[in-house]
Amino acid sequence: MSAPSPLVLALPKGRILKALRPVLARTGLEPAPDCLDESSRRLRFPTSDPHLDIVRVRSFDVATFVAYGGAALGVCGSDVLMEFDYPDLYTPLDLGIGGCRVAVARLKEPEGRQKPLPARAQEVERRPEGRSRLRVATKYPAIARRHFAARAINAEIVHLHGAMELAPTLSMADVIVDLVDTGATLQANGLEEIETITPVSSRLIVNRVALKTRPEEVGTLIERFRQAVSAKSAPAGSGPGEQVQKEKRATMHANEAGR
Repeated sequence: MSAPSPLVLALPKGRILKALRPVLARTGLEPAPDCLDESSRRLRFPTSDPHLDIVRVRSFDVATFVAYGGAALGVCGSDVLMEFDYPDLYTPLDLGIGGCRVAVARLKEPEGRQKPLPARAQEVERRPEGRSRLRVATKYPAIARRHFAARAINAEIVHLHGAMELAPTLSMADVIVDLVDTGATLQANGLEEIETITPVSSRLIVNRVALKTRPEEVGTLIERFRQAVSAKSAPAGSGPGEQVQKEKRATMHANEAGR
């Protein structure tokens, strides 16, 4: 019988990859040196574990790679999970990195006319004369639709993949829904944040089929990430009792994935 192919872990490019470095170090998984080098053109990398490879993809694509079985596990933002809402994904762990928020923003009120944030959020449905719908520029069409529908606001979505901040200044949209960290980009482009839709952090995600078919391997990887997050320094070794607990957790993960 041939050996099973290596499991694949999908990681996002960009700032989250940098934030993941200490987490990966605590798991004991050492990727090839160029994996964390943003200038490398390679997309698939071996690790110190011969049964695990890493692929590096766009942050918005990680959930899709895992949901469709291209990767068994991945790391992606909770914003992406909310947007795509794939049923084939299991999310066992919040990694506690990449903290930011999905927010609504619009052109900044002139000085002296600014109102407290709750009042500004209540007025988000304000529309230009003659327009029956609030026009929203965003890369999160599903999140935006759900948010405004819940508030009984008729929203027209302008789907963009970047430079959302330009849309209100060019009269393309009344508001934007975008990922916000410090708010510096909004401020630099004359916008103000008026409402937070949801906080965002990076999650470990797992393909449910992979968890069912290879529960011990996938469960062990989940546990390594869990320990890396919960402890600043990884334990020096694993005793027999700890190994039993790992096997129990792997079984528990497989059972949860089947629900």
